[in-house]
Parts: sequence; structure tokens; C-alpha cells
Amino acid sequence: MDCGFGCGRLIGGLFIGLAMFVAAVQSVDAGKSKFNRLLSVGDAAPAWKDLPGVDDKRHSLADYNDAKVLVIVFTGNHCPVSKIYDERLLTLARRFAEEKVQMVAINVDRGEGDVLKEMKTRAADKKHPFAYLHDASQRSARSYGATVTPHFFVLDADRKVAYMGAFDDHLTLDKVEKTYLADAVEALLAGKTPRVRESLQRGCEIRYESSAASDDE
Repeated sequence: MDCGFGCGRLIGGLFIGLAMFVAAVQSVDAGKSKFNRLLSVGDAAPAWKDLPGVDDKRHSLADYNDAKVLVIVFTGNHCPVSKIYDERLLTLARRFAEEKVQMVAINVDRGEGDVLKEMKTRAADKKHPFAYLHDASQRSARSYGATVTPHFFVLDADRKVAYMGAFDDHLTLDKVEKTYLADAVEALLAGKTPRVRESLQRGCEIRYESSAASDDE
């Protein structure tokens, strides 16, 4: 993991802090979201468009209409928890490579320097098989009610929210017992409703800027 100097201490602190931030999980009915103030399971996914990617192209939600299942993750380039789950997302993407499943990672970091340049380096190093986009305006994450990085959303063929929350139930891989995201994708591919449709997201808090201006424009 390429966290850099001091990352171990930071991750250790996160593990301690997040131990108190237990990932409570439950199945919920549409319209009764417990962990999202804006979206509920069953809602139409908010559209986003014209986001720059590491491939030097602009991307929109409509570009992925052919996917039977679309996984969207709001992430950050420097969040240690995002880095942990980047590896798991890579594994999941390879697992469903032959299925009509597409994944899109949207970086909502704002800060000094060329964020997109850093993203290109990360995508190349990790050999991302999915789109990696930057939303400096943070509008896409706001519209989904995303609160942390990473925050996962699974959309069905009608682009309605079928699952949202955490990737799984533990930061430590060998302690994972419930694979929420993978289970949701499998259920949708089988024409079924995910058993668990919402979980408590875990990660680094998204610090939303008051300005809606985009650094990419």
C-alpha cells in the first residue's frame, strides 16, 4: 500500500476510531433510509455528467447505459481507508469482468496541486480496470448523499439504487464475514433483490467545500 510516511500510524488511529463506529447493517425498504439523508434504496440515481477521467475523456452517467449493474464509489486519493478498499474493488472488478457489470470511481478530493495527475499515477500503478474520474465540484457526491470515502452505491439496470453503504463489514480482510457489495451485485445479476440493501458507510469524512465551482472548468 503506497500510503507514504506515517500512514501506519494514521491507519492505526483510524482502526481505533472506527472500532467505535460500528458498521450496523440492516435490510431496509425503499423510502426508509437509515444512513443516507438524501437517497433511499429504490430511488432513481442522480445523474452526473462531464467529469474528467484519467483517460483524458469526459464521462457521464449515461455513458454506462449498457451495464446491467453499475457500481459507483466516491473515493479520495489520500484516504487510507479508500486505499484499503481500492485493492478489494480491483479484485471485485476482475471477478465480474465477464459480466455486464461496470464500476466507476469518482474522486471528490479538492486541494493543492494537480489532483488528476496524481490520479493518473495511481490508476497506472494499480492498473485500474474501471473508470477513475475527478469531480472537483463535489456535486456528484453531494447529490448521492455521500458522507465518507469510500462510499459505495450499486445501481440496477433501471439505474435505481439497489444497495448503498460499505463494501463489507471489516477493514481487516481476514476478518470480513459479510460481503455486502459483492452480494448485491450477484443478486442483481441473478434478477433478485439484494438481501442487504443498506449498510453504514465507513471511511474518511468528505469535507465539502462551500463553493460549487469546479477546478476542472
